[in-house]
Amino acid sequence: MPGGKKRGLRVIIAGGGTGGHLFPGIAIAEAFGEKDPANRVLFVNTGKPFEKTILKEMGMDQKQITASGFKGQHLSQKAAALMKLARGVFEAVHIVREFKPNLVLGIGSYASGAAVLAGRLMGVKVALHEQNSLPGMANRMLSPMAQRVYVSFEQTAARLSSKHVRVTGNPVRKEILHPQTRAQEGRERFTVLIAGGSQGAHAVNRAMMAALGSLREKSTYRFIHQTGQEDRAEVETGYWKCGVDAVVQPFFDDMAEQYNAADLVICRAGATTVAEITALGKPALLVPYPFAADDHQTLNARTLDESGAAEMIPQETLSGRLLAQRIDYHRRHPDRLAQMGRQAMGFGRPGAARDIVEDC
Repeated sequence: MPGGKKRGLRVIIAGGGTGGHLFPGIAIAEAFGEKDPANRVLFVNTGKPFEKTILKEMGMDQKQITASGFKGQHLSQKAAALMKLARGVFEAVHIVREFKPNLVLGIGSYASGAAVLAGRLMGVKVALHEQNSLPGMANRMLSPMAQRVYVSFEQTAARLSSKHVRVTGNPVRKEILHPQTRAQEGRERFTVLIAGGSQGAHAVNRAMMAALGSLREKSTYRFIHQTGQEDRAEVETGYWKCGVDAVVQPFFDDMAEQYNAADLVICRAGATTVAEITALGKPALLVPYPFAADDHQTLNARTLDESGAAEMIPQETLSGRLLAQRIDYHRRHPDRLAQMGRQAMGFGRPGAARDIVEDC
């Protein structure tokens, strides 16, 4: 109406459970806000402490529903999960009725299933986003009822039954894409970032400590190591005993700054991590977590490895000696390192969140 208050889009972003699901959702929410300040986004999840904390810190609205996973459960546990799903759909219907969204966007995990089903029951359009090369169970089941399915990898489209697939890439938060400062400390040294995720990666931590004994010319290195809480003291002591320059923390709140400082990244191959390093064009040694659902991290890593955009080291072959050899090789071959970074950037889609919002 002329002179009336403009009403933007109202969007429910449903799911989460892990940072790999939640952070792309946050990137999409940021893009909706940048597109039009009148747009409003509501996150619907199961209320895990880290989800509630991160969303609260970012000023995002959120509501919780009941849900639990099916995969790998015994028959009795699957029956209980079905009961929770029914309850979750009932709770989500009330949220949809109250919030009146124009769109429900599922970002994966069992929490997304209940909200997407509720949206369809209420006649709301639904879309999905799949972060991994191999779609998760929730998105495989929900894809036939979605008006859009956004995927991160080209080959993912063939694994989904939907005819409405769009290859957009995996959204990356603007704080990662646009760091506030440009790190300069230690730039004269070859800087290696080890990032195992918010909980750290114990196998990678142990291998890195073993690698210190085989590493050549230790004074030429600087390490930035995100350990997780449990391994911090041991890792910090390990660097100190070897006389190696290192910054060790259980978790970095400023990952953009740490990425910016790094010449080489050693990390897992979760979808969000892969999206971040490719958007930034960072060369990486990827050590996929072998117990991830459907071994999707190996598929993610193999896609980059086969294209020369990263190197994959399976955890079963990971050793201190091998890790030291690969780190030393890349320090001594800057041309190969730069080429890997350029190949990685070819996979990166820094505009993924914006493209999804424009299509919505």
